[in-house]
Amino acid sequence: MTAHIEAASPHTMNTYARLPMAVDHGRGCRVVDVNGKSYLDGLGGIAVNTLGHNHPKLVPALQDQIGKIIHSSNYYHVPNAEVLAKKLTELSGLTNVFFCCTGLEANEAALKLARKFGHDKGIANPQIVVYEKAFHGRSIATLSATGNPKIQKGFEPLVEGFIRVPMNDIEALKKATEGNPNVVAVFFETIQGEGGINPMRIDYLQQLRQLCDERDWLMMIDEVQCGMGRTGKWFAHQWAGIKPDVMPLAKGLGSGVPIGAVVAGPKAANIFQPGNHGTTFGGNPLAMRAGVETIRIMEEEGLLDNAAKVGAHLKAALQKALAGNPGVKDVRGQGLMIGIELARPCGVLAQRALDAGLLLSVTADSVVRLVPPLILTEAEADEMVGILVPLIEAFLKE
Repeated sequence: MTAHIEAASPHTMNTYARLPMAVDHGRGCRVVDVNGKSYLDGLGGIAVNTLGHNHPKLVPALQDQIGKIIHSSNYYHVPNAEVLAKKLTELSGLTNVFFCCTGLEANEAALKLARKFGHDKGIANPQIVVYEKAFHGRSIATLSATGNPKIQKGFEPLVEGFIRVPMNDIEALKKATEGNPNVVAVFFETIQGEGGINPMRIDYLQQLRQLCDERDWLMMIDEVQCGMGRTGKWFAHQWAGIKPDVMPLAKGLGSGVPIGAVVAGPKAANIFQPGNHGTTFGGNPLAMRAGVETIRIMEEEGLLDNAAKVGAHLKAALQKALAGNPGVKDVRGQGLMIGIELARPCGVLAQRALDAGLLLSVTADSVVRLVPPLILTEAEADEMVGILVPLIEAFLKE
């Protein structure tokens, strides 16, 4: 089959600067476009396709579920929602889960939890600490929490109640909140995704946990992109040996089936009561089966260890190949969440990589982002380096 892909569709809203390619099918860490060209997938649907494409254990399970029931309604119990919630609480050490459909919805729910937590304590104007370069979504509230003026532009007035601070600077946070009785929560990504693959330091995370305990704030960790095994632990904050009070999840939890979750610990688990929050599609039987099967297969196939091992191999190979190049500012990240920061904007590399048979993205203008499926092999990681490094080197010589 041959198809010509238009740069822009006359019928869909012009919301994405799409590259001129359409995926037809995939298997493992490879996809094939409608013209039959094959690509190595270094993007994983933006950290979504945990198990790669057409996984032989996932597909039959989803087919089985579709043959039973796709959607019922939250008026009734969904057995796999209980199974998945129990599993998520076991993996996180937290206690209760709310299911929704996207990371944005999970983050929106977290913001509502924080505000109600404040109101329940008698705080009329609750405020939430957020971070520079953060990205939490594109609803009016989550884009207000996001630290990117480009995303906010044209949608003012923004939602009030946010205090913005720099990453990894506990003194700056203390100064920004000094004497303010209205602060109720701190909200952040363990590793910023859209902001450029920027990790929180382990010592900072530990200081933050201590500060939240001292001041009775909710610690809310957005693990939408960096969670679900991507860094080699179930959730990226676990490298610091801490537990959040609220943890939004989405992306990789359903291996491509839309799903979101808010996992809460004792401090936040009972803030919402019937009528406070809800969603039509959240927790539907298909999404719940996808989440249950994703975690089962991840455990069976040792994908946390694989993400840690292959990710370390990939990062080391990139660092070695790009060492000494003055146009490369940093190669950073953990597990299979890697950013290569260049000294100037490099958006053109997304198209050039596509032409060379590699899917990736450029985020924060100058950071090449790799978030491939967690099934990636070392051989595929080497292939990725072999495609990407010459493209970067050629770009930096221009």
